Parts: sequence; C-alpha cells; structure tokens
Amino acid sequence: MEYRRLGSSGLMVPALSLGTGTFGGVGRLAAWGATDATEARRLLDICLEAGVSMFDTANIYSLGESERVLGEAIKGRRDKVLISTKATFRFGEGPNNIGSSRQHLLAAVDGSLSRLGTDYIDLFQLHGFDAFTPPEEVLATLDVLVRAGKIRYVGVSNFSGWHLMKSLAVADKHGFPRYVANQTYYSLIGRDYEWELMPLGLDQGLGAVVWSPLGWGRLTGKIRRGQPKPEVSRLPKTAEFGPPVPDEHVYRVVEAIDEIAKETGKSVSQIALNWLLQRPTVSTLIIGARNETQLRENLGAVGWSLTKDQVAKLDAASTVTLPYPYWHQRVTFTERNPPAVGRTFELHQARLRRP
Repeated sequence: MEYRRLGSSGLMVPALSLGTGTFGGVGRLAAWGATDATEARRLLDICLEAGVSMFDTANIYSLGESERVLGEAIKGRRDKVLISTKATFRFGEGPNNIGSSRQHLLAAVDGSLSRLGTDYIDLFQLHGFDAFTPPEEVLATLDVLVRAGKIRYVGVSNFSGWHLMKSLAVADKHGFPRYVANQTYYSLIGRDYEWELMPLGLDQGLGAVVWSPLGWGRLTGKIRRGQPKPEVSRLPKTAEFGPPVPDEHVYRVVEAIDEIAKETGKSVSQIALNWLLQRPTVSTLIIGARNETQLRENLGAVGWSLTKDQVAKLDAASTVTLPYPYWHQRVTFTERNPPAVGRTFELHQARLRRP
C-alpha cells in the first residue's frame, strides 16, 4: 500500500481508507449496509493485511452505531489504526445539538471518543460549514481539543472555497491549528472539486480525503446504457442525498472506462479509483464495502497505474462545461490561470507530498 502525506502535515495516510458508513445499519443510512462488529473485525483484518490502516466514520452514521461498531472492531489494535470521524450535523433534538459551536463540538468529540472506545481521534473533521458560529469560536475550540490530546489533526468536509480560506486566515491570525484535510466529493462523474477546491488545496496544503470516489455507486460496472438498473443497489434509496449526475453523463464515462478495461484487464471500479489516485492533492480515497468481495475488488485499484493516454481518454469523456468564472479563466487567461491538473503544478505537488 502506498502512503501519502495528509496535505502539508506530517501525518502519513494510506492511499485507500475504509469508510464505515455501512457499519451499524440504523436510520436513513441503513440502505448503505448493516455490518455488525463480527463482520467489521473481518473487514478490518483484510484491510490491515493490505496496508489499509485508516478508517473513516461520523457521529451521524447510523445515529452513532457506526462509531460504536468501529470501536468494537479496533479493540486490541488501536495503535495500528488511524481513526477519522466527523461532527456538526444535527445529533439530537436540542437547539445546541447541531453546528460548530463550542457547546456542540466539545460534546460531539466526547461522545465520539466514548463510542469509539478510545481517548484520541487521529483526524477530526467538521462535517459541514456552520454560518452561524464565528470561525474564531470554532477554531479556538479545536485548539483546546488538540491541546487536550483528544484530537490530533483537524479538517473539514463540504466547505466551499471561501469558507475554507476564511477559516485558514483566522487560524493563521490567531495561531490556531490549520485544517490539513478536506473530505470532499470527487469522482470521474463529479469533477467540481477541480474548479476551486483543488487549486486551494495545492496553494494552502490541504489533502483531499475523497468520499464517494465511485460516484455514489454509479461506477461499479453495474450501470450501463441500455441495461436495466441493478435490483440490489443503494442508489434508489439514497439518491436524494447523494451527488446528482445525469444518466447520459454516467453512460459516456462508463463507456470510456469499458474501453480501458479491455486494455488493462481491470474492473470499472478499479479504473475509476486509479484515475483519482493520479490527481493532484489526493491523499486518500475512502472506499466502502458491504462485504469481503467488494472490499477485495476495491483494493485492486492500487499497485498499478493508468497510462497517460488512458488518463487523457477518461479526462475527455468526463469533462463538462465549467461554471463562471472558471470557463472564462480557462478560455481567455490560461497563461496566468492554469488548471490545477496539469504540468504547472507537478513540482509543487511533489513538494507537498514529500515525507
């Protein structure tokens, strides 16, 4: 397993991490899966054998059950794993059981520590941006938690570019911990991350922790033009809160992947994951698995690389019209506004990833 720096921090993380949204099976995310502690331990065994040592969860996954099951699975080997969890979404009925206030974050971290059965979290991320809580309060609270040893590194998820830059400016002004991770949606059928957040990550040293790298299950090889949708799939039950994408775009990208699958002998999902591993700023991909078969399939995305021509073919098939002002910058001023994916940033990225 390849290990990469988490942004510009000193923490090394595996190129693949296991997402534990399938653990627990409670609430509206039950469609993801219902892995219990026994099966979770088996999945962690396989991961650790392959060098996958980072496991991602959140307090809202299965109403806390995902963290609890993960805690059971890591018993006796806490020193061998990295734990990533998140908070800020509503977790309870009270007016303070939501957001990034000092009140909520302190309670959320203590709750996660209890369910995980550990006294520290390796990477703690804000699950979403709280526009009602001043960033000074948010970052001062995270500073207290870092100094107390309850969390070691901090990051965000689902922030816009200005959310991130405002927070980083506050951190720099007051000497608070800087965010080093951006847990972000990025896939061959969802490349919005490249428009603003990737250049920001390059400039500010944030590593992408990629969620749903297979486009919410659309890049598993089960969805193709002219074929009925799979009967066993999480997609119909969870599409309302997943990333939207037109069917035609999915078909076009999958057809390009199928051509490369014939050349490489790799599966659709392995090719989609490998493409992401070659993109700037990507520190780790969060792969999911309901069972051992799916896990081993996704683990096959490492240990080889697509050729430049194959990457170019996938780039072309997945390109969409950029929103303003990005199309304007790309069309009229690339001399001073080069795209983040390109030769301009290769040396910069190599410097960021150097141990």
